[in-house]
Amino acid sequence: MKRDSRLSMVLHALMHMAEHDHPMTSDALAKCLSTNPVVVRRTMGLLREKGLVRSERGHAGGWTIAADLSTITLRELHEALGEPEIFAIGHRHEAPDCLVEQSVNAALDGAFAEAEAVILKRLDEISLADLATDFARRHSARRAKKD
Repeated sequence: MKRDSRLSMVLHALMHMAEHDHPMTSDALAKCLSTNPVVVRRTMGLLREKGLVRSERGHAGGWTIAADLSTITLRELHEALGEPEIFAIGHRHEAPDCLVEQSVNAALDGAFAEAEAVILKRLDEISLADLATDFARRHSARRAKKD
């Protein structure tokens, strides 16, 4: 099963956008992300629907972040993307007749639900401002290392 990497892509794009004091075009973001501008527009459109980013057409247009970085959590972004499945692991059969398989499914369901709750709670605790701070720290450390 293919992994859904849209959250990672969106975070990458938003961090680039946060570093610019002007709108970024879909083409520019696509270059940063090594993807197609259509993918950027489609994905950023989901965030625009939730009021997290805005877009402007025209020569000076592009995408901008519509809220303070400290108010946007990773969970909010996950939800804006349609809450893709956290785990790629699934049941062999969703409604099995076999009692053994029913027991297996029940055990897995419980474990998955607990793990997903922990992950979603953690995503709710991390803001874009936290990522920006970590980026700034890493950037400073790299520059200091080069000097």
